[in-house]
Parts: sequence; structure tokens; C-alpha cells
Amino acid sequence: MTDQPMIDFPAPPERDQPDDELNLASYAQRAYLEYALSVVKGRALPDVCDGQKPVQRRILYAMSRMGLGFGGANGNTGAKPVKCARVVGDVLGRFHPHGDSSVYDAAVRMAQDFSLRYPLVDGQGNFGSRDGDGAAAMRYTEARLAKITSLLLDEIDEGTVDFVPNYDGSTEEPSQLPARLPFALLNGASGIAVGLATEIPSHNLREVADACIALIKSPQLTDDELYALVPGPDFPGGGQIISSATDIADAYRTGRGSLKCRARWKIEELARGQWQLVVTELPPGVSTQRVLEEIEELTNPKIKAGKKALSLEQNQLKATVLSVLDGVRDESSKDAAVRLVCEPKTSKIGQQELINTLLAHTSLETSSPINLTMIGLDGRPTQKSLRQMFTEWIAFRQSTIERRTRHRLGKVLDRIHILEGRALVLLNIDEVIAIIRQSDEPKAALIARFHLSERQAEDILEIRLRQLARLEAIKIEQELAGLREEQHKLEDILANPSSLRRLMIKEIEGDAKTFQDARRTLIQAEKKAVLEIKVVDEPVTVVVSQKGWVRTQKGWASRDRQGAAEAPQYAFKAGDALFATYECRTVDTLLAFGSNGRVYSVAVSLLPGGRGDGQPITSLIELEAGTQLLSYFAGPVEATLLLSSSAGYGFTATVANMISRQKAGKAFVTINEGETLCQPSLVVNAATGVPAATHVACASTGGRILTFEISELKTMANGGRGLMLLDLEDKDSLAGAAAYTRSVRIDGIGRGGKERDETLEIRSLNNARSARARKGKLADLGFKPVTIRRVE
Repeated sequence: MTDQPMIDFPAPPERDQPDDELNLASYAQRAYLEYALSVVKGRALPDVCDGQKPVQRRILYAMSRMGLGFGGANGNTGAKPVKCARVVGDVLGRFHPHGDSSVYDAAVRMAQDFSLRYPLVDGQGNFGSRDGDGAAAMRYTEARLAKITSLLLDEIDEGTVDFVPNYDGSTEEPSQLPARLPFALLNGASGIAVGLATEIPSHNLREVADACIALIKSPQLTDDELYALVPGPDFPGGGQIISSATDIADAYRTGRGSLKCRARWKIEELARGQWQLVVTELPPGVSTQRVLEEIEELTNPKIKAGKKALSLEQNQLKATVLSVLDGVRDESSKDAAVRLVCEPKTSKIGQQELINTLLAHTSLETSSPINLTMIGLDGRPTQKSLRQMFTEWIAFRQSTIERRTRHRLGKVLDRIHILEGRALVLLNIDEVIAIIRQSDEPKAALIARFHLSERQAEDILEIRLRQLARLEAIKIEQELAGLREEQHKLEDILANPSSLRRLMIKEIEGDAKTFQDARRTLIQAEKKAVLEIKVVDEPVTVVVSQKGWVRTQKGWASRDRQGAAEAPQYAFKAGDALFATYECRTVDTLLAFGSNGRVYSVAVSLLPGGRGDGQPITSLIELEAGTQLLSYFAGPVEATLLLSSSAGYGFTATVANMISRQKAGKAFVTINEGETLCQPSLVVNAATGVPAATHVACASTGGRILTFEISELKTMANGGRGLMLLDLEDKDSLAGAAAYTRSVRIDGIGRGGKERDETLEIRSLNNARSARARKGKLADLGFKPVTIRRVE
């Protein structure tokens, strides 16, 4: 933004230009940065210290000031819940000058046990459901603080955190809450700011406490030891994490990642050998309603926009699901938060087959992102690792205990000071009374006579007569002894780091014992569910037209018509003609190569068959605007192709490397502006029985030929630009590169635009033999080469 041109508005000629003039670009830049900072720090991201966003912190503090603590005045029955509208009004009036919906929505989420692992608000009434049902209006619901909020609020009046003025300066609010455990990990957070986002999963309290204690005892704890204590997230709804321990560790180490999660289920046996699948736990963010809608879409698909009928893929998927699933119903209730019953088509259906079908095509198996972005100790939004989160919280907790200890020590010393003055008075009570009765300024007289401080003298003057009894002196001595012992402990904590660490560990262990519970989410590595559609493995011929219409015919034409005088004839639409045929099998894959370097893949089994014109391949893939399909190939995943561009670069890759599950294809060949993708050449396909190619022949549009051994090429599984095949001269480009064993055929255009071709045998090719990336030999072809292909 600093490189933007400044827009200066000239001042009117009759006025002097003010010194504090601000141009529009600078003002817009400053205003945007202020807004971005306000959203990042004041709304969307949690604090690493207490794990709360500002609105959550304000709600908890306001409810605490309203006396809505779970323990109540007597510590047993707890405070009576009040209307949420009253809480929202107090938060808006004192701390949060925004809309009431922002406050109420935050309070609702804090009360939902399916949103937070450890809910902070104890709500009464309708606070929504995991199916997406909204909460009742704030005038109907009631709330008070949950018991666990004592870990956030108990020490707030003990000098542990800073207070800042509220939005209008009428009162103060805490900048942080003195959290006794790292709530940023316990409940996690989710939010989107300006240019930043966060997605922190929840964790188990006992595991987090154990990790804190271990790091306090041994800051040099290794990552592996830390991840053994915190093996992974613990979601409110349970479920199962199927990612490997390595994937989880990588996400924790970098602060960003994605974990594979799936539902948990059980098989219920019924009468007469029948059974049903019952889903009891769902992955995070998934509801039974969402799963039901996905199953409905699978079994009763809708025609896509711009299409006249269901696609072959939709029909095939519908048949697959209906072949194993008879019905599904939601039996969730108060007794069972999640109970999704799936009935198989017949009892003979394999249980694992039904499970895999549902996992592969619904949200019963999904991904959960991890993005550990938060406001750090330095006040800056940062993406942190798990270790950094623990380290910064431990530093915050240490600072909190130090401040609490100093605050308590100050009160203890003040009380000792007062009691020492009282003890002195009781030893000389008669003289004190006489001074008070006879002196015009008793305070100054007491200070002069007994060497008291003003604080002690003021206390003596305000003392009650009943406190002058003999028993009171005994109580003062006992209290002084207790306070001096406490003073010694407090000073030891401040002076001795090991004492501070022991106290911190003791408090964490005590809180963990009070609030710990069992882990809900199972962590067990499993393979991702993939539904393999059963396809009959049989030979087919893939027919591709020049305009991109594809279809299949059973059998292989060249082998079915052995001895025939001519090749089979195919009918096409008017103005269309044959591009190529590929003899392969139904389990193979059709690849389409785009002018943008992307490779699009379609299973041969999904191609239309029969005697019709087929189907445009653009209906089976998602082609980018302005992209044209230049060439095709159909064959097994083990087949290897030579890919090249007009810039003279190329490499080899297998069909498996180029397959993508996305209809938008896969960016594979690097094509710069002004370059084109050449026709791919088959290197080896064991299924055809044709020997693997041993050499590469390159032809330029200028008529230069170069051949070299194929071993000089590089195999690139992830695609790219490749190595230089032919050293091109200015204004020359590569017409193509072909892998061969004995001969190649060069097609081109001669004089008058007439199509010409020339077949080069092994002897002619050997004359152009050299090392890769040389200029090659100028061939006397008599025409301009356009393509080069292998001749079997």
C-alpha cells in the first residue's frame, strides 16, 4: 500500500493551505489499518493468556459483577439464573458498544455443550441444537456462570491483571482474565479477521494440565514427549481422529494443518438375522441434519444447472448407494444426543461395505482444520506452535501468580502494621486514653509519644471499646503470628523461583483433579474411506472426435477386424470427424490435455457407450474459460507418457501422476505465455505388448531433427517444465517429441497448405543422433513439421 500514488488536492487560491493537510491515500491507508487492527485484536482472535475473545471476556466479567457465579453466596446452591436479555443489556451498556445479537450469539455459543468442550455459561431454556436450530430469543432464556469459570474469574480482584477504561471511560474492564489453565487449548476458538483466521480445536483438560506440569518441571521437554502427553484434539461431540500421529505432530509443530475425522458407530443386531448401523458420534461441525441432506442428494439427485438430464456419474452414484442402503432416520433425543439409524438393503449386505459407502460420500468422514493463530504475549497476532502456546501461557501464569502474591503480601504487611500498632496500644491503654481525653490534637500526640505512623494512629482513634478487652490482645498476637508466617511464605515465593514453580504445579494439579473428565474423541489411525466402484474389466475402444465428443465401443477394433481391408468407420455429427481411437480397458483412464497445461482425467467406465454420438468431454470435466483441449490419451495408470512444450522442454510421467479427483483437473505442465503443449507420446504401456521406447526424436517447426536416448530424460511425478530437449533457434519452436524404438512419422504442411508426412526409419534417425539439448540436424523434408509420432 505504501507504493500507491499520493493524490494531492490543491488548496483554493484565496486560502492558505493548512499545515496539517492529509491526502486521501494516506487517510485511506491509516483508516484501513486501524479497522484491520480493531477487527484482529478487538473482535476475531482469542488471547493466548485466557483463550477468550473480547466479547466473551466482557460477558464473563459482566456476569461475575452481576453476582451470577455458579457457587453463589453460600458456595452451594449457586446464584439464581437471570434473563439473558438482562445480561446482554449490562454488557452493551458497560463494555461492548455493538449490536445485541453479537453479544447474545456469543453467550449462546458459550452455553452449548456441543460447541465448547467446557461450556462457560450454564444456560436454561432453548440454546439451539447441533442440527443448526437457533436459540430462543434472549427474553425467553436464562443464564448464569458455569462452575469452571472460577478458573477464569476467582483471582480477578487480586491484582493479577491490568484493567483498562471501557469505551466511554465510565468504568474499567480487564484486559485479560487470570486463567488458571490455558483455555485457548481447552475450548479452542474459531474466527475470521482481516487477512487472518483462526481455527483452534478443543483439547482434554487432564492432558493439557499434564503437559503444563511437564513443561514447568522440564522446559527442555522434547516435542515427541509433549505430543505423547497431548496426543490430539478432544472434540465436544467425540468422534474419531484417523490421521496418523505424524500428521497430528506436524500440525502442532507448524501451527497449521488438517486432520481427518470420522463418526463413530455401532452395529445393532435385530431379530431374524437382521441388523442396522447406528451412528452415535459425529465429527466436529457435522450434524445429523446435514448427513440426512447429503444422503437425500445421493439417492434423489437433482439435475445440475444447464444440464438436461442426470449425469452418468450421478446415476452411477445413486445406484451404488441404493444398492446397499434401504433407509435412514434420525432418532436423536435427550437420552441420545446423536442416534442416526441406517438400514441396509438386505441383511446379506456386508457391514463394512455399507460403512465405506456412507463414509466416502457423506460428512461422516471429513477434515478438521488446525490454524493456531491468536494474540500472543507481545500483543501481536501470530500463528503459533503447540509448544509456543504452552510456553507463553506458563509465562503468563507465572506473572499472574507473582502479581497475586505481591498484592496479597501488600495486604498482609498492611495488616501486620495495623496490628502492631494495636498491640502497642493495649500495653499502654491507660496512657493512650489519657492522651486522647486531654489532647486537642490526639492523633499528633499519639504519633509523638509512641512513634506511630499516621495509618496506625488513625486506626487507634477509630478502635471500638470492645476491642480493648484482654482477650482481644490474645487474638492480635495469634493473628500476628499467622500473618508473619504467611509473609514468610509469600516472600519465599517471590524470592525463590523453585517455590513459585512448586506452587504453580500444585494449583494446576488441584484444578485438574476438580474439573478433569474422560477423553471423548478416539485417536486411532485409519485409512481414508474410498469407495471402489466395481467395474467389469473388459476391452473397449475409446473414440474421440475432433470437437471433443467421446464414446466407447466394446472390443478392440484392430483385433476384432484382423485381415480387414480398411479401418472401421465411425459416424459423427455434421462438421465433426475422428480425432483418434484408443484401445484400452474399462478400468483405465482417459486423459485430456488442455492448452493451459492442466490435465483432466475421466474414468473410461464413466464414458457413454453404444452407437450414438457420445457425449462432449466438457460435460465430464470443468474446463477453464479460454482453455482448449489439444490432445488425449487413454490407457492404464502404469503407462508412461512423454510430455513436451513448444519451448523445447519436456519430461516423462505416468498416467497415475496425472490423475486428479477434481473435475477442474490438475496443473501439470508449465506453459508460459506464447507457448503451446505438444502432443504427448507413449513411452511404455505393458498392456499393449508393444516394446518400451528406447529413444526420443524431436522435430522443430524449422525442420531440425534431434534424437537421443530416453534415459537422458527426467521423470517428474509432480509435473513442471522439464529439461531442455532441443536447443531452438530464434523464431523456431518445437513441433513435438516422440518416444520410439524403430521409426517415427512426421506430419506437416507443404506448399499451398497441402498436408504432407514423412516416415523416418532407424537409419535416418541415427544420422540425427546427439546428446539432449543440442541443436540437431537440419532435415530435407520439404515441408514444415507440425507433429511427430511413434510408428509401431
